[in-house]
Amino acid sequence: MSTTTPVTPETTTPVLELDGDKPRTPPRRAARGGSGAGRQMQAGWVTYTILAVFVVGSLFPLVWTAIAASHSNTRLAQTPPPFTFGDRLWTNLDQAWNTGNMGLALFNTMIVAGAITVSTVLFATLAGFAFAKLPFRGKNILMLLVIGTMMVPPQLGVVPLFMAIAELGWTNQLQAVILPMMVSAFGVFFMRQYLVQALPTELLEAARVDGANSLRVVWHVVLPVARPAMAVLAMLTFVTAWNEFFWPIIALTQQNPTVQVALTGLGRGYVPDQGVIMAGALLGTLPLLIVFAIFGKQIVGGIMHGALKG
Repeated sequence: MSTTTPVTPETTTPVLELDGDKPRTPPRRAARGGSGAGRQMQAGWVTYTILAVFVVGSLFPLVWTAIAASHSNTRLAQTPPPFTFGDRLWTNLDQAWNTGNMGLALFNTMIVAGAITVSTVLFATLAGFAFAKLPFRGKNILMLLVIGTMMVPPQLGVVPLFMAIAELGWTNQLQAVILPMMVSAFGVFFMRQYLVQALPTELLEAARVDGANSLRVVWHVVLPVARPAMAVLAMLTFVTAWNEFFWPIIALTQQNPTVQVALTGLGRGYVPDQGVIMAGALLGTLPLLIVFAIFGKQIVGGIMHGALKG
């Protein structure tokens, strides 16, 4: 009589299944933390150190502006300069707000930057779609002319542009700053390059077959595809328009300023008060931080959506 040995789960061995002449073992569960395509990469201390250095370097100008805005002009002139907050922050902010007309400047800059951003994104998207997907004569030549305007220094057009707004009676008015910047060559080129890759021609042909007119094609096909690039262009355009200095200082005055024009008024005098100037710069920077804090998630999400889709 033969005896049988009980088999326990610890003593079981994988059973080989024959598939022709090749033995095949049952699949094994991947070990936790082992190598594999689905394993997530973990950052080490070197990565965190590099990121920390970049974060500190990026935040230092803003922190130093806030520190300088909290000290008097005498303290800022001493050596070494202060590296901790003082007790004059609210005093300098109040002086910059009242003497620099910062309330009106922030309101005007928000209108100017918002109008330029909306018009640039809209017109650049339409023009980029036309250059990318619509066939017409002279398309390549016109695109080269658009790119060529990026190589012309803006200082060359200041005199005729100022003569034009003077003839129209727009001196010291916001439309003198908005209209010359309603579309940019960079925006057209940027949207054209994106739509060439992201917008399939077959999708446009399918919409045409379904009976969609040009307006419906743009609204239901082009704009949804171009949304990630539009978000990036809107962010870049808004920041550029907010920080624009050269043309507003020529077209506007201290009675109807933007932020950059108002800051030049704070720096006037025999001995400019650096603490007040830094307080004005801090007031002019805070709206940008607020806008990015509110819409940053949507902007980054749109960029990542476009990257994953591509």
